[in-house]
Amino acid sequence: MPSKAHARSIIEVLKSRGETVSVAESLTGGGLGHALTQVPGASAVFSGGVIAYTADVKVKLLGVKQSTIDAHTVVSEEVALEMAQGAINTFGTTWAIATTGIAGPGDYMGIREGTVWIAICGPVCQTLHLTLDSGRDGVRQGAISSAMGTFARILS
Repeated sequence: MPSKAHARSIIEVLKSRGETVSVAESLTGGGLGHALTQVPGASAVFSGGVIAYTADVKVKLLGVKQSTIDAHTVVSEEVALEMAQGAINTFGTTWAIATTGIAGPGDYMGIREGTVWIAICGPVCQTLHLTLDSGRDGVRQGAISSAMGTFARILS
């Protein structure tokens, strides 16, 4: 489970700065948005999100380039970065967090189960590459926890 302390910290820091956040989620399936909206007052800073579970939704709703997907696959740093930028553009937020990866079971197109890419973009961009060995739910929760913890550290 993502740290409620991280979510509270994120919401409070964004409020104090007058900044906003949105999410673009693939493997986390709405978990980031859920974690952020558990904090009372989140509506002051959380604008919304897109669950872009398929490549065509990443392209159509977030503006990820098909050429990027073709060159790097949907589970890549490049796609995560384009997803985050797409969320910023779609929602007009200061920040966006994007997740893409393989929760499993099994590998996908030669990409190992548990491979995760996270992009956090705003005034600065940072990516994380994770390889998690904790089953489908563990991979998803690990991605959410890592994204929230990293974003809280970026903001501090």
